[in-house]
Amino acid sequence: MINLFVLQKGRLAQEQVDDRKELLEHHNPIWIDVVDPEEEELQWIKEAFGVSLPELEDLGDLEASARYFEAEDGHLHIRTDFILDDDENSRNVRVAFVLTDNILFSIHEQDLPVFRLVRLRARLRPGSVRNAKDVLLDLYSTDAEYSADALEEVYENLEEAGKQVLSDNVTDADAADILETIAREEDLNGRVRRNVMDTRRALSFLMRSKLLSDEQQEEARQILRDIDSLENHTAFLFDKINFLMDATVGFININQNKIIKIFSVVSVALMPPTLLASIWGMNYEHIPELHLTWGYPFALVMMLISALIPLAYFYKKGWMR
Repeated sequence: MINLFVLQKGRLAQEQVDDRKELLEHHNPIWIDVVDPEEEELQWIKEAFGVSLPELEDLGDLEASARYFEAEDGHLHIRTDFILDDDENSRNVRVAFVLTDNILFSIHEQDLPVFRLVRLRARLRPGSVRNAKDVLLDLYSTDAEYSADALEEVYENLEEAGKQVLSDNVTDADAADILETIAREEDLNGRVRRNVMDTRRALSFLMRSKLLSDEQQEEARQILRDIDSLENHTAFLFDKINFLMDATVGFININQNKIIKIFSVVSVALMPPTLLASIWGMNYEHIPELHLTWGYPFALVMMLISALIPLAYFYKKGWMR
């Protein structure tokens, strides 16, 4: 799918392009967003604008030289990760940008919340974007805001997990749910950190290219300051995650120790009756109780009393609580 954007009275106007003819009829777009394209659509763009966009399977190269470079034709190529946080899971989606003098091309495998938000704002706020470089900076700025929202969600979920950890009674089932929550939030926090670090690298490359105006340079520096605060917050959340993880594992160990303590108490309490049973179970001829009619009930009562005495003592000491 090809989405084409032009400036109309200071606002972005979006049109979806369905065939090659429609693409050729537009002469002044400032942004062309390509989502999960077919090979034919990439060929349309190459014929209309002389720009070769990378294929989706080529977006996974992690080498910096392949992610940020200026081609021989003077076009800037940038590949940046954008975070996608939904109810099921979080993941980083790679987006390839090609920036020419007048047009920003973007290609990615699925539509992203950051892109939808930029399109909405550009339609509602006249003058928010004036050229292709403004669109790119607005995408990075909105991505920082989206990452901040994701971190706020992480913090809220960790706060709820912390209340559960510090409650009076934490069962093993509760601890398992808490650990699952902590692991999920740790994964999201790590993805946000990776995302903002990647945005920092892309902005630094843009600023070094010297294609930005003074105003755009200042906007890029402001985005970098926002990223600094986000990185500090991710570090704080990692510390909180480690604390909650240690606390939860500690409560699991306490619960296990309680179980082991009960087994130990029961084992010690059964030692006296076991001793008595062993003595009366000996095959000696001269054991007085063997020839008494009440010998068997007497032995049972003595074994029961010998078990209750240590149990009462342990309970009084508080070892069974």
